[in-house]
Amino acid sequence: MSRRLTAIIQREESGFVALCPELDVASQGNTIESARENLREALELFFECASPDEIHQRLDE
Repeated sequence: MSRRLTAIIQREESGFVALCPELDVASQGNTIESARENLREALELFFECASPDEIHQRLDE
Protein backbone atom coordinates (compact mmCIF):
# COMPACT_ATOMS: atom_id res chain seq x y z
CA MET A 1 0.00 0.00 0.00
CA SER A 2 1.24 3.46 -0.89
CA ARG A 3 -0.07 6.62 0.71
CA ARG A 4 1.04 10.25 0.81
CA LEU A 5 1.39 11.75 4.26
CA THR A 6 1.72 15.37 5.34
CA ALA A 7 4.88 16.74 6.93
CA ILE A 8 4.52 20.04 8.79
CA ILE A 9 7.93 21.49 9.59
CA GLN A 10 8.20 24.45 11.94
CA ARG A 11 11.16 26.39 13.18
CA GLU A 12 11.77 26.20 16.92
CA GLU A 13 14.42 27.92 19.04
CA SER A 14 16.96 25.13 18.71
CA GLY A 15 16.11 23.79 15.23
CA PHE A 16 13.09 22.39 13.42
CA VAL A 17 10.19 20.16 14.46
CA ALA A 18 8.52 17.91 11.89
CA LEU A 19 5.03 16.51 12.44
CA CYS A 20 2.93 14.03 10.49
CA PRO A 21 -0.58 15.03 11.63
CA GLU A 22 -2.32 12.02 10.08
CA LEU A 23 -0.46 9.65 12.42
CA ASP A 24 0.52 12.05 15.22
CA VAL A 25 4.21 11.20 14.79
CA ALA A 26 6.87 13.87 15.27
CA SER A 27 10.62 14.30 15.15
CA GLN A 28 13.16 17.11 15.06
CA GLY A 29 16.44 18.16 13.49
CA ASN A 30 18.92 21.01 13.18
CA THR A 31 17.89 21.73 9.58
CA ILE A 32 14.67 21.34 7.58
CA GLU A 33 16.24 18.45 5.68
CA SER A 34 17.37 16.63 8.83
CA ALA A 35 13.97 17.16 10.49
CA ARG A 36 12.25 15.71 7.39
CA GLU A 37 14.63 12.74 7.26
CA ASN A 38 14.23 12.09 10.99
CA LEU A 39 10.45 12.18 10.55
CA ARG A 40 10.73 9.69 7.70
CA GLU A 41 12.72 7.35 9.98
CA ALA A 42 10.21 7.81 12.82
CA LEU A 43 7.37 6.94 10.45
CA GLU A 44 9.19 3.83 9.21
CA LEU A 45 9.64 2.69 12.82
CA PHE A 46 6.00 3.44 13.57
CA PHE A 47 4.85 1.29 10.63
CA GLU A 48 7.21 -1.52 11.69
CA CYS A 49 6.03 -1.54 15.32
CA ALA A 50 2.37 -0.48 15.28
CA SER A 51 -0.40 -2.99 14.89
CA PRO A 52 -2.63 -2.75 11.82
CA ASP A 53 -5.48 -1.67 14.11
CA GLU A 54 -3.39 1.20 15.51
CA ILE A 55 -2.43 2.37 12.03
CA HIS A 56 -6.02 2.28 10.75
CA GLN A 57 -7.31 4.01 13.88
CA ARG A 58 -4.87 6.91 13.51
CA LEU A 59 -5.47 7.26 9.79
CA ASP A 60 -9.25 7.31 10.23
CA GLU A 61 -9.25 10.08 12.84
